[in-house]
Amino acid sequence: MSHPVASERFARHALATRYEDLSDDAVLQAKTFILDTLGVGIAGSSAAGADELAQVSAGWGEGAHACVWGRRKRVAAATAAFLNGFQAHCQEYDCLHEQAVLHPMATLLPATIAYAERAGGVSGRELIAAVVAGIDVAASLGIAAREGLKFFRPATSGGFGAAAAVARLARFDPDTLCNAFGIQYGQTSGTMQPHVEGSIVLPMQIGFNSRAAIQSCDMAAGGVSGPRDVFEGEFGYMRLYEGAWDLQPAWANLGRVWLVSELSHKPYPAGRATHGGIEGIMALRRQRPFAAGDVGAVCIVGPPLIRRLCGRPDLASPSASYARLCMAFIGAKVLLHGEIDLAHFRGAELSDPATHELAQRIAVVSDDNPDPNAFVPQEVVVTLKDATVLRWQCPAMLASPARRFTRAQNLTKFRRCLEFAKEPLRPGAGETLIDLVDHLEQIADVSALTEPLFA
Repeated sequence: MSHPVASERFARHALATRYEDLSDDAVLQAKTFILDTLGVGIAGSSAAGADELAQVSAGWGEGAHACVWGRRKRVAAATAAFLNGFQAHCQEYDCLHEQAVLHPMATLLPATIAYAERAGGVSGRELIAAVVAGIDVAASLGIAAREGLKFFRPATSGGFGAAAAVARLARFDPDTLCNAFGIQYGQTSGTMQPHVEGSIVLPMQIGFNSRAAIQSCDMAAGGVSGPRDVFEGEFGYMRLYEGAWDLQPAWANLGRVWLVSELSHKPYPAGRATHGGIEGIMALRRQRPFAAGDVGAVCIVGPPLIRRLCGRPDLASPSASYARLCMAFIGAKVLLHGEIDLAHFRGAELSDPATHELAQRIAVVSDDNPDPNAFVPQEVVVTLKDATVLRWQCPAMLASPARRFTRAQNLTKFRRCLEFAKEPLRPGAGETLIDLVDHLEQIADVSALTEPLFA
């Protein structure tokens, strides 16, 4: 049987990508989102479920090769990939590729950092190239999808991107990476049901596939073969997980368009689908100041994906996972506090009566946009009790490539995340980490990135 085109093309691209091939912007964005992902992963170390998962995973595998971010603890590499993958996504604060509806770094970076720590001698340039190549694989799969989400793409296609990145660090040949893709497919997991229910299993699915990426590459390196036609075969990923697809644009772009440059920051710690509503409420209050008690109704009008992902009803005492994906809850917090912060999804904030009373006035409405992956355009309409109607338009999401964060905004977010580490970092560790990532292309061994977290 000849190797399928899709597996071969992705493998060749991932393994042939060199640091020297990358655009200056691709390198800059790779470093930007490496730092951002480390930050949100550190913050996730104190989030709901992190303690329990750290405890139950303690016996998974031998060795203490890799750091658990924010915990000053070393565990087996695959276990670190699982825990750090969970932590990177468990607060909905990690970057994404909007068109792909994908958070590629949450699955990819924990696997690559853990593998690099275990292997030793992985340079910063190699890590940057692996991250860029892995994002290309994962995001290309998401962009190719032509139907709405049924499976949780950040975990599923994200796992293939993570496997490609680890294989790039391991210097596989294309045949070995094709085997790793096949083994990864056998471990691919993640549905949208935890998203619907607001279950903590949603970010766990990120961890499952990040861990699987290391294990898949280990098995392939050990000579284990896998199925080949894993993307477009009769029972392949695209057919079963995505339904309708078109990979032709991916083949035209590989090696010419670096998808890392298309990533968006998460300016707010909530589902990306809520960000238009958050920004709109803030913008309207700046334009025409009003208090929470002045609000009669808030309506967020946007593509069907917005309503599907965050139009859920408010609950009187939601889990943090549910609340982060509920526009009514989040909009109420913004009206009450003028912002949304990691702290608003913890403790008594979740059951605050004033929040839930205000949430009843907030609705999400579909505009019937035919694109199943569209986040924009959105409109926020605030009707005050005195009958004043305020409107705000969102043609492009804040911190998307069209409206990038400044470096100062990036660093403000990163430093705030460090305040939520389960085990506080030593003084100056955050600034050391910023400097290390700024000069990542000069680092001989990227294990240095986790040293400030462990000391």
